[in-house]
Amino acid sequence: MRCPRCLNADQEFFYHGSKGWYCRKCISFGRALLEEDREPAQLSPIHEGSEEYSIPYPLTADQKRISHQCAEAIDEKDVLLYCVCGAGKTELVTESISKMLRQGKKVGFAIPRRQVVLELRERLAGYFPYAKVIAVCGGHTEETDGDLIICTTHQTYRYYQAFDLLILDEPDAFPFRGNAVLHGIAKTSCQGRMIYLTATPDAILRKRVEQGTLACLRLNRRAHGHDLPVPVLETGSLPVLLIKLVRWLHQHDSPRMVFVPTIHEADLLQRFLSLFMPCMKVTSKSPDRDEIIEKFRNQKDGIIVTTTVMERGVTIPGVDVCVFHADHEVFDVASLIQMAGRVGRTFDHPDGDVLFLLEEKSHTADRCRDELMEANRCAA
Repeated sequence: MRCPRCLNADQEFFYHGSKGWYCRKCISFGRALLEEDREPAQLSPIHEGSEEYSIPYPLTADQKRISHQCAEAIDEKDVLLYCVCGAGKTELVTESISKMLRQGKKVGFAIPRRQVVLELRERLAGYFPYAKVIAVCGGHTEETDGDLIICTTHQTYRYYQAFDLLILDEPDAFPFRGNAVLHGIAKTSCQGRMIYLTATPDAILRKRVEQGTLACLRLNRRAHGHDLPVPVLETGSLPVLLIKLVRWLHQHDSPRMVFVPTIHEADLLQRFLSLFMPCMKVTSKSPDRDEIIEKFRNQKDGIIVTTTVMERGVTIPGVDVCVFHADHEVFDVASLIQMAGRVGRTFDHPDGDVLFLLEEKSHTADRCRDELMEANRCAA
């Protein structure tokens, strides 16, 4: 037996109910009966002229090259856009989106975070003024049909065999990373090609590239042409690290993000720093998370303590970043690269400081620094 929705083949997860066999692995998305023929999602035809697009600023020569190569490659196989943080991955897929819409084909764009879905919908609606671009996520499920459907990864369950092109943003991030159910549901929502967008591809994507089933296009330079900020690593005991952190915060008058490995540590550190300076905090448990992030974004000199909830999909102009306890086991190379990648993303602020504070030397932190330095060398 094999689940037609999440592709689970583990027999322990199948149960025979009153209406037949169904899969319990993806039961949270509704009951998927194995004996029932699943029909592709019924979506409306593509609007005429929806393929026309305009990006309000010129792409670099490298961006144009990667964009064109991607649009050509999807005729043959799936594509991995392996591009550094802030390289403009959304703009790199506009040509591919336009190509599919011109052919009357449906395009999906799946993203881990709800807030990024809403932000990207606004941006792509501006790029594609004649297309019906919709957002499908928590609180936005009244309308689920459009020419270009931007949704959270969980919402792909609505689109069985619906997409001719599915773009998966940050496939190595929570909640998609290591989630076999979401992997399966994303695959069954797509009857055509897939494009993966990430600066930190996981072992599964790398293996597919090696096997030749996934085309890989790399871009190691941001549009503004500056090098990626490389972290400075400093070690010390906990009291020493706290002194270094306070000193570092006082040395900057920019927005400052302090990443910590756990919610408990975020609580403690925010209380400690508040003794010296105003300081916000946001974690996955913050009920008003989006509002806190937006408030921080609007401040020119704010400080926020955060967990990895802000490591991706967030651009704060002029921000500097410190990772406190960067040697913690919660952080892997990908998460450290993503946190460092918050810095220097905009044309007005193409540079910035990244500080890793560690109690012990860390191979993971060293690898992060080395990979960023290597990306800069390859881009030179």
